[in-house]
Amino acid sequence: MEGERPSGVIGRLLGGVNRTMRRLLFTFMSSGPIPQHIAFIMDGNRRFAKKWKLEEGAGHKAGFLALMSVLKYCYEVGVKYVTVYAFSLDNFNRRPDEVQYVMDIMHEKIEGFLKELDMVNRYGVRVLFIGDLNRLDEPVRVAAEKAMEATAKNTKTYLLVCVAYTSSHEIPRAIYEACQEKSGLALALNQNGNNIDGIVNVEDVNDVIKVVDLEKHMYMGVVPDPDILVRSSGETRLSNFLLWQSTNCLLYSPKALWPEMGFWQVVWGILKYQRSYYYLEKKKKQA
Repeated sequence: MEGERPSGVIGRLLGGVNRTMRRLLFTFMSSGPIPQHIAFIMDGNRRFAKKWKLEEGAGHKAGFLALMSVLKYCYEVGVKYVTVYAFSLDNFNRRPDEVQYVMDIMHEKIEGFLKELDMVNRYGVRVLFIGDLNRLDEPVRVAAEKAMEATAKNTKTYLLVCVAYTSSHEIPRAIYEACQEKSGLALALNQNGNNIDGIVNVEDVNDVIKVVDLEKHMYMGVVPDPDILVRSSGETRLSNFLLWQSTNCLLYSPKALWPEMGFWQVVWGILKYQRSYYYLEKKKKQA
């Protein structure tokens, strides 16, 4: 029987050392506050492909591998919620062939994620797609629904994928639905003698729309607001992403293009958060 190649033994040894060192560093970091929710604007896939003279689509494939790594590091250090900005509503204004190309890639990556069962089961990941899903191509929408259904029983960690999403769509939609809820409740009270099932009285209903009324109708109302919002490639624009939810969170813009994002970007982002933690908490209390 042929002996095992030295390169294979060395590779496994180095991998074990790397995991041990990572575990020790994460244990040390856990002595400080760990963000509950990190959101990512995945910027730079195309520039990465251009930088390395790769074929069309190679940047997005590299970006998917980077996403898997970033998710692993976030979940290992104790982050419960990770949100990624996958496709903006504004992107539908691009050329039809370009939109279709992105839809095809998205469908491929959703199917690819479902094959990563080892990571999904190890970290107990529940996948949620956030946005106006009716705008998606049917194959993409069906794949998204399949991913949500397949992970619906997981509650340990969450991956929120924002597709067909912008804050300028989310906020007016929440206002409209909050108004509809208020007017519907008032109408029901009037039709039932100012009382619904003996629980709600007309005196308890007013025309004022409160923040809590809006937030429960937000797409992102299913999870806490992000503690860190990361945009790769050094850009500082929010690009119509989580404008309502990011008021009091840390903004972090590493220079790495998205496919270059990995362990150290996650570590430095959390260390920056820990350094600013008490200031951010003070701002939240003042809000």
